Amino acid sequence: MASFSFETLERENLGETVYARVAEALIKGRFAPDARLTIRDLAQSLGTSVTPVRDAILRLIQDEALVQKSAREVRVPIITLERYREIRQIRLKLEGLAAREAALKATARDIERLRDLIARNERAIADRNWTEGLELNQTFHFALADIGDMVVLRGILNRLWLQMGPLIAESYHEGGRAMIDNHHAVLAAVEKKDADAAERAIIADITEGGNVILERLFSRHAAGVSQAN
Repeated sequence: MASFSFETLERENLGETVYARVAEALIKGRFAPDARLTIRDLAQSLGTSVTPVRDAILRLIQDEALVQKSAREVRVPIITLERYREIRQIRLKLEGLAAREAALKATARDIERLRDLIARNERAIADRNWTEGLELNQTFHFALADIGDMVVLRGILNRLWLQMGPLIAESYHEGGRAMIDNHHAVLAAVEKKDADAAERAIIADITEGGNVILERLFSRHAAGVSQAN
């Protein structure tokens, strides 16, 4: 299993807690694409029995965040080029809507929260702390749905990011400024309550950051074709 370890859990609400912990790790890119996960190792890392871990793994397979290769082998999926394009197209629409609603509903406190996330992300990138930068990037995107008070949309985004988290993490450090520059534009639009500008900025963010991911997927696809031939 990957080297990432969890903090030991308390005994209450184990099923939901295990699911939430593993889901969060996937969203934040703690597991790489094609990483092999074992129920026993996860249970040991979390300090719990195998039963709640098995249940969480089954839920994550249903969420398409993990894939069952065999009775004993579960892996983080390798997203295909076609699937990534579809997910990105959905994100452009949904996160664009979240940005619009955030611009219309944000309070002064919400704006300060976004500003703080950007500042911390800038420091993380400057320090080449890609793990923290990635987490702050994800938090910023989810914050727009939270500020827009879009609970259903937030749940949909959570499922999409379950699938995308490992892939984004794999490419984050290569993305450089493309992963954060448009966050400043989003913040400026939210401050002005300009819903159209907020939507354009988050669309630019997903598109420009996604170009790095597309390059990686093109390379992987080409390598697969070459090997097959």
